[in-house]
Amino acid sequence: MKLDFPEGFLWGGALAANQCEGGYRDGGKGLTTVDLCPAGENRVSVMKGNIPELKIKDDEYYPSHEAIDFYHRYKEDIALFAEMGFKCLRISIAWSRIFPNGDEETPNEEGLKFYDSMFDEMIKNNIEPVVTICHFDTPIGIIEKFGGWKNRKFVDFYLNYCKVIFERYKDKVKYWMTFNEINMILHLPFMGAGVRFTEDDNKLQVMYQSAHHELIASALATKLAHEIIPGSMVGCMLAAGEFYPYTCNPKDVMEAKRKDRENLMFIDVQSRGEYPGYAKRLFRENNINIVMEEDDERILKENTVDFIGFSYYASRCASTDPEVLKGKTAGNAFKSVRNPYVKVSEWGWQIDPDGLRITCNSLHDRYQKPLFIVENGLGANDVVEADGSINDDYRIDYLRQHIAAMKEAVLDGVNLIGYTPWGCIDLVSASTGEMKKRYGFIYVDKDNEGNGTLERRKKKSFDWYKKVISSNGEDLE
Repeated sequence: MKLDFPEGFLWGGALAANQCEGGYRDGGKGLTTVDLCPAGENRVSVMKGNIPELKIKDDEYYPSHEAIDFYHRYKEDIALFAEMGFKCLRISIAWSRIFPNGDEETPNEEGLKFYDSMFDEMIKNNIEPVVTICHFDTPIGIIEKFGGWKNRKFVDFYLNYCKVIFERYKDKVKYWMTFNEINMILHLPFMGAGVRFTEDDNKLQVMYQSAHHELIASALATKLAHEIIPGSMVGCMLAAGEFYPYTCNPKDVMEAKRKDRENLMFIDVQSRGEYPGYAKRLFRENNINIVMEEDDERILKENTVDFIGFSYYASRCASTDPEVLKGKTAGNAFKSVRNPYVKVSEWGWQIDPDGLRITCNSLHDRYQKPLFIVENGLGANDVVEADGSINDDYRIDYLRQHIAAMKEAVLDGVNLIGYTPWGCIDLVSASTGEMKKRYGFIYVDKDNEGNGTLERRKKKSFDWYKKVISSNGEDLE
């Protein structure tokens, strides 16, 4: 049976400013959270908020400072994306290129011109921009002054930024997402919301209050986009991946549901317009008092998103058995019980294409809104052969299985509008800061210590994905 994706399906790739641009002080750019995240063993600790001073240390290496130098090489890279036939490119705007400290009254014109040029280059190549407004890069200036998203003032700073970019790019960008992986605030609060903790803090209180401010900002940004850009599509963005119960023990089943809800709560608010009952119970039982202003409930209810964007790399397992919990596997900031029925990548991520179909169906059934898979892929240590080739058959196999699962989801009736595999060109890993953890169809000559020519080189998967796009997902061989 021929399994067609819908006409106009948005095939492309995904990047983030903080992981690809580099030029961290060029063009008047200010510092952001990721600029203070070093490579190595301290990285995750900093991302969780364990950073006493908001300063760059002389004895640390910060991979985002140069990244892959997309800031200076974007025309070359976009030409390669066009050669693959990209219909869209998911990219983010670096907030601190537009407002270096985050609270200026006047935006930085040099930063605005950079994105003008980048979007023009994409449009010239028939590539639709899909723009994340804030992708783990809150400006350090306002974090120093006001303490991160736990402060309500951040809503106004964010909306001022949104107003500027909506008005500037209203004729160039239709698809927007308000916050990248908004649920990561519970796992990496400094990276997700510029939040640090004191010894006396109720951490859950701080994280959920910060999240509430982001949810209000997201709703008001959605309203603003619809006013300034008629016909715009504004989405939320979830770090997704179904939790399976480890056994059919009802306690494991309930634990899997609890863990799913922990992530879905944010999207429940953004898509349905109100906090669900299970969230209110969580707040009551954990001494969490969400401080709301008078109009907050109305703001959330009246300004829900147009589509659900999400990342999917792996499914997860949940158990209540202490012995089982000892055998956890890696996977981004999520740690999960090891599933004996699926393979794992060399970084310990569980490879489960069926889980993508399951996740698509769950999100479709829950929200009844268009779905956009804006991250998916396999991080691997690619090897350049003596003849210069990179034979990443393992990546082709991973993507083939996941695209086949997407086809099944479409047959199931899921309204899927696009697919942008993560790191379509090699970039800095958010979770580890490594370069050797590569996702791209295009190899970048740079190692974990920052050495290399930055030369771009096509991998075997480049031509394979080009064929997938040209056949609208029909030819996966």
